[in-house]
Amino acid sequence: QVQLVESGGGTVQAGGSVTLSCKASTTVTSTMGWYRQAPGKQRELVATITTRGRTNYGDFVKGRFTISRDNSENTVYLQMNSLKPEDTAVYYCKLEFSGYWGQGTQVTVSS
Repeated sequence: QVQLVESGGGTVQAGGSVTLSCKASTTVTSTMGWYRQAPGKQRELVATITTRGRTNYGDFVKGRFTISRDNSENTVYLQMNSLKPEDTAVYYCKLEFSGYWGQGTQVTVSS
């Protein structure tokens, strides 16, 4: 079973930037994604990326976020710029269509 471990979360001021990472315990040859979930709200798609680097983003991102991956390190990244308080959530990485989720990392954006 693949294990996914997220890191890089924390508290940041509005307008700041954070880069999250998610490292898999083994080689990954499929699409990976980032999702987020705020308290009392449904989990939503942030971005996905294929093994060849093709990307897809949620409509709310509006150019502020960038997903990337390093296949040699089995790691996917999420660079988040111009953060807003409404971006506060637990961010999860996922191995698409396989049902594998990371434990999540908290991102808190303060005013």
